[in-house]
Amino acid sequence: MEKENIIMPNYENCILGTITSILKYYNVETKHKSSEKIDKILQQKEYKNVIVLLLDGLGEYILNEDLPNGYLKSNQIDCVTSVYPSTTTAALTTYYSGKPPYETGWIAWSQYFKEYGRALDMFSHNESYMREPLKKPLIDVFKTIVNYESIFEQIEKASKNVKAYELEPEYAERRAKRSIKANNLDELIMNIQDLCNNPDKKFIFAYSDNPDGLLHKYGVESKEVKDFLIEAESKIKDMCNKMSDDTILIITADHGHKDIEKAYTLLDYPEIQECLIMPASLESRVLTFWVKENMKKIFEERFNKIFKEEFWLMKKDEFLNKYHFLGYGEKHYKIDDFIGNYVALSISGSIIRLETFLAEGKPVKKSTHCGLTKEEMEVPIIIIQK
Repeated sequence: MEKENIIMPNYENCILGTITSILKYYNVETKHKSSEKIDKILQQKEYKNVIVLLLDGLGEYILNEDLPNGYLKSNQIDCVTSVYPSTTTAALTTYYSGKPPYETGWIAWSQYFKEYGRALDMFSHNESYMREPLKKPLIDVFKTIVNYESIFEQIEKASKNVKAYELEPEYAERRAKRSIKANNLDELIMNIQDLCNNPDKKFIFAYSDNPDGLLHKYGVESKEVKDFLIEAESKIKDMCNKMSDDTILIITADHGHKDIEKAYTLLDYPEIQECLIMPASLESRVLTFWVKENMKKIFEERFNKIFKEEFWLMKKDEFLNKYHFLGYGEKHYKIDDFIGNYVALSISGSIIRLETFLAEGKPVKKSTHCGLTKEEMEVPIIIIQK
């Protein structure tokens, strides 16, 4: 199916390859393809400090728009795709696990767990519609069902002389035993510099929740985002000028962003509601539907009549096995629970809000991600060393 201005996830050249190169460097066995460009650079010398700085939401499009001739752009070595969905839940988990969504089961913001009879927000663990924590569940699905071994554990097992650190905001879930709170870029840089001054060999994964937060609030073309990136670039350059020659910094992102042009709610379409067994799940730019067996054809006709120019509707088998949107490897056994019999992917600036008659959906943001557009799917790989 030909669609204009879309980028398919390329699991031969995507963010999974970035973290796979790091794992290979630290002798971790992996089945996934690494980045040849990053491998070549890492093979040049033995580094005391390997740092990945992830700027959430810094897509290739935004970098080119706001910093076209800057320090970061001058040190860019590649442009790769995100995994799919192009969202923090899937992409950040890919970095943290070294596996694609197909293997982790971490797909999107909201996923339905039959164990609870609830859709849960994957990062907050809250019930998706009421946005409240579950009260004393008998099992913790995040510890027993969608758990995974982190890259920090994998690295320290394979290279026992290396210490692996994560730097991230205090609200974030901890995935490394060496975890340091850093709530903004200044705190990230301060902690990176302090760690690099220590004599130990180390891997550092530093996560910034901006520009993503600013992009959601103000939009892709906003002055607020541009001002942040100009300032961030200056601070990063200053940090790099002070780096020792046994340190390498890899700067990248999880996904890009696209401004929202139109927001729908399925509550306005009783003819579609009639076809569904339960509410849609995942995210507003990639939705999965559980459709009644005797209404599949009717659902396709009704959905495409309304949304064909804005959403690409496909059957589950196409999504998973024809186009391999979630990647390859050993399929997580919950994938078949999380994905209904249809999936709709945004190919425009439109969203479909996830809501029920019990609770209104989350506020519409100025900009978001999770679709298939070029703006969302492409991210830069920037490498700085002396």
